[in-house]
Amino acid sequence: MTTTARMPNPAQVLPGAMPAVLTLLKEATKGGVPQTVLDLVHLRASQINGCSYCVIGGAQNAKKAGETDERLFAVAAWREAPYFTDAERAALALAEAGTRLADSPDPVPDAVWNAAAEHFTEEQLASLVLWIGITNLFNRVNAITRQPGGTSW
Repeated sequence: MTTTARMPNPAQVLPGAMPAVLTLLKEATKGGVPQTVLDLVHLRASQINGCSYCVIGGAQNAKKAGETDERLFAVAAWREAPYFTDAERAALALAEAGTRLADSPDPVPDAVWNAAAEHFTEEQLASLVLWIGITNLFNRVNAITRQPGGTSW
């Protein structure tokens, strides 16, 4: 099935939206989290949300930045895959919990938070939390409006 967007991306329709989102995105990268970790978090949340635009674009961007095929292919099964560091695993667990809020009465259990806090400073955690939130924003906007994967805005 070929998907056609229902409308242009809403962040482009409203003139002030895209600059605001991009400003927040830029700030979220300033917390000291390695870009590779942010890329993995973005990809995993996008997989969970079924956002083809972000899965395809995120994987392509990560690959251009030097990420390996093995790690990209294994993100969906990161718990069983041998390719990820403990810090990356903690970030991926946080991304999953922060994306699947409705799946549990305790959406982000202390064990998930504490594991992330063992590997990341408060500033880095702030960056990760914002990155997860922004990714979920992108995923929801793209899914609701059916932005097709493999295209650019």
